[in-house]
Amino acid sequence: MTVQDTLQWTSTEEARFWSYVQKTDDCWIWIGVRSGGYGRYTFRGKLTGAHRFYYELVNGPIAEGLQIDHLCRNRACVNPDHLEPVTIGENVLRGIGRSAQNARKTECLRGHPLNGSNLYIDPRGQRCCIICQRARVVAWRAKNA
Repeated sequence: MTVQDTLQWTSTEEARFWSYVQKTDDCWIWIGVRSGGYGRYTFRGKLTGAHRFYYELVNGPIAEGLQIDHLCRNRACVNPDHLEPVTIGENVLRGIGRSAQNARKTECLRGHPLNGSNLYIDPRGQRCCIICQRARVVAWRAKNA
């Protein structure tokens, strides 16, 4: 049995869903209840993300451990063409948060490359410039000698 089989909706349920959607030329904006920018939809007593609900209705189940990424960057969008199942790590790195911004950096603050033999991953998982790290150690030793 597929998700499409279990999510067969009546014409009344379908009309209720679409009453919360405003279609534009690009995104289909959820205008109903939102939480954190994401549309919230209750289907037969179960509250879920509106985008997740419609994605599964159209494309089938979302694999275990995957999230839905909004390729359009609009959390309120329910257009299945704008949605893609990805791992949480991929979803974070595609975003605009601090982790994603740091992962995209190609140079340290002083302009040294953050790759190859000049890249060090510290115990906290942060990417560090080896040239700058060595300079900090030399400065610390000179100060504390």
